[in-house]
Amino acid sequence: MPTWLVIGSRARERETAIAARLETGVPSVVILEGLSDGCPALVFDPADGPIPFDPVPQVLRIAPGCLHCSGNLILRVTLNRVLRRPPARLYISLASAEHLELLRSWLSEAPYGALLELQPDIAA
Repeated sequence: MPTWLVIGSRARERETAIAARLETGVPSVVILEGLSDGCPALVFDPADGPIPFDPVPQVLRIAPGCLHCSGNLILRVTLNRVLRRPPARLYISLASAEHLELLRSWLSEAPYGALLELQPDIAA
């Protein structure tokens, strides 16, 4: 499954970059590290008007912390849950790009290496 790592200094910028790449008819999952900055671009509420995507992307938020170091277990559990019903596309938004290459390497190893097709990073 095509998978993008999304980096940028602010949560809103990363979420906006992901939202710009979502397509109707393409089931997608977005894993966001950390808290929203108060203006999330990936909140889909029918009360706000029509939702532009069908199906609605699944947005999962996980605790902040380096996804390679302290967040490794959290990311592993989240990925395992997502991969039970793999989407067509996966986006992983990182609050810090400090260990980006280590995370990319970890995602390229078994078991994820056979399941994820890492794409070029998205810089927001």
